[in-house]
Amino acid sequence: MKNRKARLAVLGAAVALLLVPPLVSAGGEETGPQIRGLRMMVPNSPGGGYDITARTAVKAIEDAGLNGNVEVFNLPGAGGTVGLGRLVNERGNGKLAMSMGLGVVGSVYTNKSPSSLQDTTAIAKLTEEADIVVVSKDSPYQTIQQLVEAWRADPGSVPVGGGSAPGGPDHLAPMLMAQAAGIPPSRVNYIPFDGGGELMASVLGGKVGFGVSGIGETRDQIASGALRALAVTSPQRVPGIDAPTLKESGVDVSFTNWRGIVAPPGLSDSDKDRLIGLFTRLQDTPQWRDALQRNGWTPAFQPGDDFAAFLKAENDRVAAVLKELGLA
Repeated sequence: MKNRKARLAVLGAAVALLLVPPLVSAGGEETGPQIRGLRMMVPNSPGGGYDITARTAVKAIEDAGLNGNVEVFNLPGAGGTVGLGRLVNERGNGKLAMSMGLGVVGSVYTNKSPSSLQDTTAIAKLTEEADIVVVSKDSPYQTIQQLVEAWRADPGSVPVGGGSAPGGPDHLAPMLMAQAAGIPPSRVNYIPFDGGGELMASVLGGKVGFGVSGIGETRDQIASGALRALAVTSPQRVPGIDAPTLKESGVDVSFTNWRGIVAPPGLSDSDKDRLIGLFTRLQDTPQWRDALQRNGWTPAFQPGDDFAAFLKAENDRVAAVLKELGLA
């Protein structure tokens, strides 16, 4: 009888181990609560800034043992507002998040989206990043001054491409550049692309006079010599990029993009806390710190309610700029 009880106790312990999910990763490091079946939506095409940010963050999360597999999928369209609408319709779904940024704020206005970022659950602001002005290696423009001179002389003949819809960062940056250079924004020939991947193909193919995009989307092509960097939009130069700032080049513009994570509305407190906790733990991992440095991203972590307040302020700021440009 005693032997039988002992066997049953061992069997019960084994079953319990199988049923209870481990809280410790393979390396013995405590990972916190896992979100099984977590999916990350990217509201633009592969190769764009939201896509690179999402896949980089997810890889760091998985490599650091913070969560199991996270599926990343793309749902492009209308400057990110197609994905935004899908997210808002997934009310209460604590297993879905979306990578986004400043571009979606403007797209809500220019695409007259019925959904806005105020309808989502703010999870975390992750990064800030300068935009960069680039041309193909075969471009006649060797400096930003040469480009601005030609642009000022005949704005329509120097089309500018951006990886975001009107109202997004890649659109706002050249519009602010044009204003500073004395070019009426109405005369700017802006060609939008759905993400940095499509934009870079057009810059390399000479279909636009120059492109404005995030540094992370252009770094490899700059390093290979396929693209020439003419200027960065940030207040200071960017390490690893041989290009001046716009301000020091005589164009009085200082502009940075940002990216973050939002989730559907109506989340339970526990689901919201799990998502915020996941991205909070990510900040202290060597995998994420390496990714920030590799991509030239400035850490700008802002969780939960702080990020929600930031989104409200950005919404008001972008609306004011778009009204000034006659786009909202």
